[in-house]
Amino acid sequence: MSNFRLDGAVALITGAVRGIGAAACAALADAGATVIASDIHADGTVPGATAYHRLDVTSPAQWAAVIAAIEATHGRLDVLVNNAGLQLTTSIADTTDDAWRKLMAVNVDGVFYGTRAATALLARSGELRYGGASIVNISSVGGLQGAAFLAAYCTSKGAVKLFTKSAAAEFGALSLPIRVNSVHPGGIKTEMLDEIFDHYVKAGAFASLEDGQRAVAASHILKRMGTPDEVAAGIVYLASDAASFMTGSELVIDGGMSAI
Repeated sequence: MSNFRLDGAVALITGAVRGIGAAACAALADAGATVIASDIHADGTVPGATAYHRLDVTSPAQWAAVIAAIEATHGRLDVLVNNAGLQLTTSIADTTDDAWRKLMAVNVDGVFYGTRAATALLARSGELRYGGASIVNISSVGGLQGAAFLAAYCTSKGAVKLFTKSAAAEFGALSLPIRVNSVHPGGIKTEMLDEIFDHYVKAGAFASLEDGQRAVAASHILKRMGTPDEVAAGIVYLASDAASFMTGSELVIDGGMSAI
């Protein structure tokens, strides 16, 4: 019978130090997984994680090293959560070449490099699990619809959505036991969202951070912002065999934001 438990599974989460990444580590650990956290920072303490690796997701060499270390220590990898990401809040006219390329390198290239580096180990591990191994790519409601002053961010998250579908289709064509799905959070209470609000406050769109939070909360059917834990619950679902018939899908966790 399908269940949400991940006992015996090994999971790697990128961008794990804060926000959704940190919540995912704790939730996956609560579900029984052995959790390996990674982030750009040299050192990190993440609740629920049994190990931490510094990982610049834009570096294929660092990806290879982290996957090799996981294989040497655990002999398997069952779940990869590509969560690391940047945001850029600025007009198209003011977006520099360097800023655009840096964001795309993290948000898009990082997902590609991680998937490529982990495919072989995930496939071997997936043979041993009902429903196979699982890649969960963190996109955004911004990957489903556009937003003013977030063109680069929305473009990158739209790319994550379609890369997810293409990877799922390819793994199916190759008969590899790896499911690939994307998660699309709406307004979630994180430091990244506060950084976006800060830009809008400086631009005069909102009088304060609190005004921005209230405006975004009102844009959801549920009339509130979400929490990282609510997104993490969706990640656990996609990682578990409860989602064994899901691949190439979009799990939208946005309080109804994209429905109106």
